Amino acid sequence: MARLSVNINKIATLRNSRGGNNPDLVQVAKDCERFGAQGITVHPRPDERHIRYNDVFELKKIVTTEFNIEGNCEEQKFIDLVLANKPEQVTLVPDVLGQITSNHGWDTIANYHYLKDMIAVFKEAGIRVSIFVDPVAKMVEGAAKTGTDRIELYTEGYATHFRQGKELAIAPYIEAAQVAQEAGLGINAGHDLDLHNLKYFAENIPALDEVSIGHALISDALYYGLENTIQMYLRQLA
Repeated sequence: MARLSVNINKIATLRNSRGGNNPDLVQVAKDCERFGAQGITVHPRPDERHIRYNDVFELKKIVTTEFNIEGNCEEQKFIDLVLANKPEQVTLVPDVLGQITSNHGWDTIANYHYLKDMIAVFKEAGIRVSIFVDPVAKMVEGAAKTGTDRIELYTEGYATHFRQGKELAIAPYIEAAQVAQEAGLGINAGHDLDLHNLKYFAENIPALDEVSIGHALISDALYYGLENTIQMYLRQLA
């Protein structure tokens, strides 16, 4: 069964919109774990519009499951943050400055030397590395050559086309996952996975190690409550 890592960026967005510490990000992370989440994900960005760099240090003190820090390793501040906190996993995402949300994976061929060097830095510190990739076989093959431990499949394309035809939507992900398995890579996935499309994805990617879900899960929690929502997502992965 794939593990559920809850991305709590949106909790930080809500807190920051009013100032102060309501909702309490640290308490929410504790509660997510208490309600069954098997990991906590954060994605700090240079403008700190949601997760602040200091949040990462506070979360590192209390996360008892798996702590996953996502971000752009072209930012030295991000590299320093990860090395200072040593999470169980770092996920490298090719964001650009000011980007609203991640919208593409790494070109693992064009960025081979850069990724190989950066991955070595984090692995030397004992941190498992995952890199964000599109569901394209040659990009997965390129990822395997960089030395990464895992890939995270960017699933917006799957989510966008799911209602139009789920078999076609999942096809490139099945192929990418097969290539990853053959190369000995672990497989994570994330972006726009929700209660409607998660079960089918998990059933068809049997080697799936982890999903990272934030926006949809936190949105659902407004209606169903956080504890119930986490349990609903876990049932989709069972």
